[in-house]
Amino acid sequence: MPTPAKTFTRRLALAAAITLGPMCRAAPPTASETPEEAIPRVLMRQQRHWNAGDLEAFLDDYWRSPDLTFSSGGVVRRGFRETRERYLAAYPTPERMGRLAFSGLEITPLGGPGHDVEAAMVLGKWRLRRADEPAGGVFTLVMRRIDGRWLIVHDHTSKSPAEAAPATPE
Repeated sequence: MPTPAKTFTRRLALAAAITLGPMCRAAPPTASETPEEAIPRVLMRQQRHWNAGDLEAFLDDYWRSPDLTFSSGGVVRRGFRETRERYLAAYPTPERMGRLAFSGLEITPLGGPGHDVEAAMVLGKWRLRRADEPAGGVFTLVMRRIDGRWLIVHDHTSKSPAEAAPATPE
């Protein structure tokens, strides 16, 4: 039987989690933010989650839809579930995930003048530092503002040729 002190401590911890938990999540971008303002924050948040070893939080910025597309290595995957499974298989541990860095972001709003921009194309570079196998390359994302959040609806990621070829001993 728990002591009164343990019961109080558990209740206090639960109350703190319920009260403070929602505050720990990043605020969604406001409707007045341009894609050039909002999207880098989304990608930097993804980078932080990846580097913390939190793959589920990293995936939170992907559209949870069967219409999500992910292209890499000559294969097109369709749907959030398949994309998630691919990430989990390729990066089962924080050590395998390594340290991710995005750079060279180019954001192009999609839509005509006088319209609210609800989509954007993002070009960039990625670099993965791992002890056993560093990697890097480029990516193209299509992002849409859905329910007030910028989400990745299409991801095309490729490795740089030097990174894709296995090292040969001299």
